[in-house]
Amino acid sequence: MKGILPDVNAIGQIHALVRQMQAEPWTEFWTALGIVLKRFEDVGLSSTSTDDEIWRTCQAEQLILITDNRNQDSPDSLESTIRTHNRTDSLPVFTIGDLNKFQASRAYADQVLEQLYDYLLRINELRGTGRLYLP
Repeated sequence: MKGILPDVNAIGQIHALVRQMQAEPWTEFWTALGIVLKRFEDVGLSSTSTDDEIWRTCQAEQLILITDNRNQDSPDSLESTIRTHNRTDSLPVFTIGDLNKFQASRAYADQVLEQLYDYLLRINELRGTGRLYLP
């Protein structure tokens, strides 16, 4: 795993989360994991990229996609893509369970951060799981 990619519908929230991840007392974890924050443009994606394109790019670039609760509306939806293409070595997608609560509650945001670091520290154990929720 090389980094984190915020989904287009959660950019501001994920940037706030990353700032918190880089601040004390979490700085050592951030540094030890060698994480970088990427943007869609950095990896050749756009806001109109399909879920399938996004997932495949994350796998190819070894990036963790963090999103809110995308659903299975179409054959190329994120959930459908995961179900179709996920392998035992695939990185999971992390989904913030309640993005509104994440914005409104510091306690909930802290839970998201702690769960995210727990997952990142165990990322190789979690490959192939598909989607994991925060918290």
